[in-house]
Amino acid sequence: MKRVALITTGGTIEKTYDIFSGTLANHVSNLEMMLSQLELRGVELYRVPLMNKDSLEMSPQDHKRIAASVVDESAEVDGVIVVHGTDRLAESGETILARAMKHGGPRCPIVLTGAMRPYELKNSDAEQNLTEALLAVQILGPGVYAVMQNQVLSFPGVVKNKENACFEQLATR
Repeated sequence: MKRVALITTGGTIEKTYDIFSGTLANHVSNLEMMLSQLELRGVELYRVPLMNKDSLEMSPQDHKRIAASVVDESAEVDGVIVVHGTDRLAESGETILARAMKHGGPRCPIVLTGAMRPYELKNSDAEQNLTEALLAVQILGPGVYAVMQNQVLSFPGVVKNKENACFEQLATR
């Protein structure tokens, strides 16, 4: 049985529709609903609700807080998944990698995932990306990864291509 920490930070994947304002916003997490629809054999999820922000509102201190939580949790589990907004996911991934390297490198797979479209929308990629992250964290080696849209990308060098609404791997030296 793999023990996996699921750190939630908000982002589009967790946005819900507010009928009073007519907007999608980070009010409550809908991850429990998504997780309840999945068959999770061989995985024990340990939920860590860290924050519930749109990543565009994240500060450098938020990225450091996420990185600190990831490094702390990774000492106790077989893998870590960070549910994150896509706009600043790359900044958090780089910050996590830098912090992990100060502690001897990642001890287990650390997977960041999110969604380009909220779970509540009909054509959302949220459930696919969460499912892919849950599988990837069980089979990848130690490292920091972005997993979504049928891709596994390794930090450093992960960037969001806003024009194509996807993530890409830059060549690293």
